[in-house]
Amino acid sequence: MTDYAFPPPDQASIGIAGSTQRFPVHRIYCVGRNFAEHAREMGAEPPKGQPVFFMKPADAVIQNPHIPYPGVTNDLHHEVELVVALGPAVPDHWTAANAIQAVFGHAVGLDLTRRDLQAAAKEKRLPWDTSKGFDASAPISDIIPAAQAVIDADTQLSLHVNGTLRQKACLGDMIFSVTDILLALSELYILRPGDLVFMGTPSGVAALQKGDHFHAELQGIAELHGTII
Repeated sequence: MTDYAFPPPDQASIGIAGSTQRFPVHRIYCVGRNFAEHAREMGAEPPKGQPVFFMKPADAVIQNPHIPYPGVTNDLHHEVELVVALGPAVPDHWTAANAIQAVFGHAVGLDLTRRDLQAAAKEKRLPWDTSKGFDASAPISDIIPAAQAVIDADTQLSLHVNGTLRQKACLGDMIFSVTDILLALSELYILRPGDLVFMGTPSGVAALQKGDHFHAELQGIAELHGTII
């Protein structure tokens, strides 16, 4: 048994639908600008060639229905996303043929963003980690095992805030497919079981206020409810 200088933090984990087991989170990878209209609404052109990646800490995941409004921001934005969870079938050598075999399941999540901090960092050409990787910045539903539900190009991703539709798109609108993303990530990192990949958000991102209630849905597969407190 390892003799730590002090007790290590608890392993970040999320629920698995229909199971008492939990999914241990290793890393959280995120894809930027994976929907063309969202890229344009953020003042950028859709990426060509290679996807845009950034990361959140593993313990940014939260499944509490009460989501804390973070400090040091006056402009918290929602970004609803398909989340792909990688399981034990992660290959040693990634190919287009075996990439999907690594997918343990799917979820719906929010990439919460301190937009004012991001804008300030972009203006100064500085990293914008503080706008994306803060505590509780990755609300997420339970994972639906891949064998229980199939996603395809027609599967819809949506977000309602206080009963009003804010974001909606089909997964076929993604610039880079799940396979594209996994192959590109595998060239940059050693992907592990427990990795989560937030696949990018459609257009319609906007501010969340304290007291707002949100309902995110991966059509017919996963739902996520919460309130900003």
